[in-house]
Amino acid sequence: MEKIRWGILGCAGIAKRAGIPGIQQSETGMVKAIASRRIDKAKETAQEMNIETAYGSYEELLADPDIDAVYIPLPNHLHKEWTIRAAEAGKHVLCEKPAAMNTEQAEEMKEACEKAQVLFAEAFMYRYHPRYAMIRDIIQSGEIGDIRSIHGTFMFNNADDKNNVRYKQEWGGGSLYDVGVYPISAARLILGQEPKAAAVHAFFSPEHDDVDMMASGILEFENGVTLTFQCGMWAHFQNELSIVGTKGRIDIPSAFVVQQDEQDHFFVLTENGRRQVEVPMVNQYALQADVLGRGIQSQEPIPYDASDAVSNMRVLDACLTSAREQRRIELK
Repeated sequence: MEKIRWGILGCAGIAKRAGIPGIQQSETGMVKAIASRRIDKAKETAQEMNIETAYGSYEELLADPDIDAVYIPLPNHLHKEWTIRAAEAGKHVLCEKPAAMNTEQAEEMKEACEKAQVLFAEAFMYRYHPRYAMIRDIIQSGEIGDIRSIHGTFMFNNADDKNNVRYKQEWGGGSLYDVGVYPISAARLILGQEPKAAAVHAFFSPEHDDVDMMASGILEFENGVTLTFQCGMWAHFQNELSIVGTKGRIDIPSAFVVQQDEQDHFFVLTENGRRQVEVPMVNQYALQADVLGRGIQSQEPIPYDASDAVSNMRVLDACLTSAREQRRIELK
């Protein structure tokens, strides 16, 4: 079967560091073109990343009939426009998280992709690593009993970089959108349900355009189960997830960032002791590209589609509203 021909909209760091190499290492895809608003930047990145074609505008790339799908690593405020324009050009879309600036935008993107009959996926690469299927199998086996709570943390300190796009409110900056999305989506994935309410407290920094530089929150699920989480961009690095059950616990020391070494293993703790579960050393960005690639090739549904992106955005909206208004928000 012919490989999916990808185009890249933008030369963002995440694209060069992970997204492009992931597609290049995938079984189903190849990166055929890259676009920037500056042709010199596009050419420089194309040469650096061994990409065949460089364009000086996103429009030119979308007009290329040899492009099947696009990866969008643009700042958050541009996700809606270029997802819709890509869909209208007949291109399938892999869009960086968060999918949009709010639920309304995400719904518009979903409708546009459905109308154009193209696939849309939000780029939560960690979900495609076999670790999470293994974790769900352990939970399903009953080894740790019934889940009582989940705790997730994703924090780093980049506060000195005042010009970073993460610190521009109008561009969709803030820790909830940048890293809080990970424990939130993980809880939804593990529990297989949507939260009923959110309560979040955040530190909004005047030095960083009043975006949330640190947030701590709780999501309420059915049967008294909760996700407690912390996310931050002005805090010591941490990247962990813990799933607490009635009979045991699963600890994932490197929950979202994969090192492709022994740091990626996780642990199961029960009355029988603590055991390490070894996981395959794989590129989760390549696996992500392959899931979407096979969906395009087979024209079959993908596991996390545009509806999932809308649902996750709805939770993020509630979290940010709760933090801004300092009140508990119920989700309908």
